[in-house]
Amino acid sequence: MSDKNFITEEYDEDIKSSPLFSEDLEPVIKSKRTWGTWNYAALWISMSLCIPTYMLASSLIEGGMNWWQSILTIFLGNTIVLIPMILNGRAGTKYGIPFPVFARASFGVRGANIPALLRAIVACGWFGIQTWIGGFAIYQMLRVWFPSLDNLPELFPISFDLHTGPAITFFLFWLLNMYVVYLGVDSIKKLLVFKAYFLPAAALALMFWAIYETDGLGPILDQPSKFTTSTEFWNFFFPALTGMVGFWATLSLNIPDFTRYAKSQKAQVNGQIIGLPPSMTLFAFIGVVVTSATFLIYGETIWDPVVLAGRFENKILVSITMIAIAISTLATNIAANIVSPANDFANLSPGKINFRKGGYITGIIGVLIFPWKLIADPNGYIFTWLIAYSSLLGPVGGIMIADYYYIKRQTLNVNELYKVKGVYTYSNGFNKNAVIALLLGIIPNGPGFLLTVGLISNDVFPEWISHLYNYAWFVGFAVSFVVYYLLMRKNSTPKLLN
Repeated sequence: MSDKNFITEEYDEDIKSSPLFSEDLEPVIKSKRTWGTWNYAALWISMSLCIPTYMLASSLIEGGMNWWQSILTIFLGNTIVLIPMILNGRAGTKYGIPFPVFARASFGVRGANIPALLRAIVACGWFGIQTWIGGFAIYQMLRVWFPSLDNLPELFPISFDLHTGPAITFFLFWLLNMYVVYLGVDSIKKLLVFKAYFLPAAALALMFWAIYETDGLGPILDQPSKFTTSTEFWNFFFPALTGMVGFWATLSLNIPDFTRYAKSQKAQVNGQIIGLPPSMTLFAFIGVVVTSATFLIYGETIWDPVVLAGRFENKILVSITMIAIAISTLATNIAANIVSPANDFANLSPGKINFRKGGYITGIIGVLIFPWKLIADPNGYIFTWLIAYSSLLGPVGGIMIADYYYIKRQTLNVNELYKVKGVYTYSNGFNKNAVIALLLGIIPNGPGFLLTVGLISNDVFPEWISHLYNYAWFVGFAVSFVVYYLLMRKNSTPKLLN
């Protein structure tokens, strides 16, 4: 079966009666594959232009890098993550299958729920972060008109780090997100169009403001690095690079959800190359310029654009900016952080959990992760959030790529992927080799994570073991890749039924 473009054969109609089959998981046949190169480029440009991307670059400046060090780190991270993105995307294009179905080939028809849930939980975290950003934008707008919001009685314990005013607007914005889930995804289309026009224009306007206020780019780009030694720089660079890779680690797994609609392999590959690294780097550059300028203008580095907009003196300008940020964030949140996990949860029990219930589950988990703590400072955003989940998703990527390219040799049996009892059933639906490889890929990063969140002290593990966490995605990917390959080569692999 050639991998040059995609399969042209139809799947068997009898698999539609399988409990593993649904319309959402159905293979996309050739006649329905309409996405070309520029569709994928536009997809990545749209997803890259979001507030977290801006904050990603800004956090590197706040962490001590100068402008070119920040931009280089972001470009390298996105170029690296582009590789598994393209590799996993090929299977989606060749067979027209989404991520949960593709994962069945390596994890088993039931074991595929493990990587699907890992991905879903991460998406829940992103939902919480985006919801906090939108809610805080509303708070910044209201406090301009009603300063008394800053003096509301505290309702939460000090350990929550959550003030009453922001908590109220966060909850209101959360309810708005849940209402959109209730209405359905179609209701977000107009908001996505608004975002596509507004965010690029707003970002450029913010950059021109920064350049104007500082009398040109020169003073901004002359801001030096805060690192006094090369050791300090490298100690920050490698975990920062891991965080940049981790930013799109989720999409590097579930990219088949999008590439299943590609006209050809060339379309999805070129589209991602054109869309991902350039757009991420360009929008990040704007974040770097503006964040660097805040130090010259206000005497302090402000890495959160919502906080920065709140500093503007014109009440009308602040209000318009914050409302626009909230609407744009709402559109991004539903499209990027609700659809995917909602379907993953629904896949657990298609008869009991529909898209709407899956969306509600996503919303609840998104609150329970305390998103306001994750983005309170660069250390929480990069070292806790981005690196932590990359340590979970890196191993999954290693297993899927090792299986598809080195064990299955890019050959899958589509019909068998939908059968409860077939070649991908393994042992009761689980491939124990994949589970073992996943666990062994996660374990090396455990000590560093526990140290980062303060659950253990420095002397519990040797320093070199704890430092593996700085390379979490890379370590997890490599360990799981090698372990899975060795285990599967040792055991006989299932013979495909053609």
